[in-house]
Amino acid sequence: RGSGLRILLLTMRSTAEVLFAAVRAGVVLLFFVPIAGCFSPIHRQCAQLPPSTSFSNSLSSCNFEVDRRSVASLVGVAWGFVFSNVAHASGEFLKENSPPRSQIPKWTLSQGVEFPILALNTAGLSADESYEAVSIAKNEGITHIDFHPGIERDGVARYLAENNNRDDFFLNTKIRKAPPGTTPQDAADMAAAQIEEDLKVLDVNYVDMLMLRDSPDPEVMQEQWKVLEEALSKGKTRSVGVVNYCQSALKSIMKTAKVVPAVNYIMVHVGMGSDVHGLKSFGEGLGIRTFSYGQTGEPNPSPDILQNPVLKSIGRANAGRTSEEVALKWVLQNGIAASVRPSNNFGQCTDNACKSGIKMQARTFEWQLTEKDMKTLDNLKAPDDNPTLFSSPGCPGAYSS
Repeated sequence: RGSGLRILLLTMRSTAEVLFAAVRAGVVLLFFVPIAGCFSPIHRQCAQLPPSTSFSNSLSSCNFEVDRRSVASLVGVAWGFVFSNVAHASGEFLKENSPPRSQIPKWTLSQGVEFPILALNTAGLSADESYEAVSIAKNEGITHIDFHPGIERDGVARYLAENNNRDDFFLNTKIRKAPPGTTPQDAADMAAAQIEEDLKVLDVNYVDMLMLRDSPDPEVMQEQWKVLEEALSKGKTRSVGVVNYCQSALKSIMKTAKVVPAVNYIMVHVGMGSDVHGLKSFGEGLGIRTFSYGQTGEPNPSPDILQNPVLKSIGRANAGRTSEEVALKWVLQNGIAASVRPSNNFGQCTDNACKSGIKMQARTFEWQLTEKDMKTLDNLKAPDDNPTLFSSPGCPGAYSS
């Protein structure tokens, strides 16, 4: 009831402000139109009046046989003034009274690093598309940018250079996977060189997170992890994580690690279970949080998720939400961070779907799934997938196996 009363009062105030603006501008219009007749440049009968003629007499002496096109032009300017005043009053009211955008929650990692739990995933975008996606995300309150080295990074770099707002972002990038057969020392050298390359291209002194891809060779992972630990100690990154690490990969790296990975970046979606085949709890037992991609499937959106009747039903019951909104919300409410594609047009940010998709996902924290909804989604058994799908052959069911 209180909310309804507030809305009514705000509406009344809005109407009064707009009407006042119209009256204020209308006064100008009432005087401007007749004056337009006297002072129009063609066919003015009053042009020959003596200089001493008063202003009121000059108006009454004019017969207004004027050029219609000149008057029409001046009247148009007057009406433009009216409408601009009304629009300004309306816009200011809406700006002052629009609901605040939901803040994206953050995890606090070691050493007090704040990790926004919703990130923009630029996977597959061109440099121009990455630039555009970052711009849209920033406007929608998403400041965690998850990108790959190469053209995606180049788009991010251009955005930072043109806007000079590096401190507004949480920059998260990945170390390239070493080719098969690379020696541990060569792999470590490659990782160190890439870190320097990324900092130079981005024109920054540090990134906020570096994530290490897995390898079928445990020693390669261990030697590269030492490079990330050194980058952390030297302030070149504020945190470190891993990508697509199954249980055996995590065990391998932890044998020599001095710093525990902050996150394990894996695929998570409905149908895989709330514990993600046990990998979530396994990582948490080591102090590693779960950071997800693929909330609607990978490497392409899954029709089994987008057209799932259970997700559609839950979406309808929650103010008409879409299946992808429900799928993302389930991940986040399970205590898992999420890196999201701009839209279901994977690898693209060239149309309105990119803007509307980012906007929709940025508003994920404005609503909640019920306990019943969560239980129903937790119990889904399909579509099932391997959480470390894109890992090396050392992990079971790997994409590259």
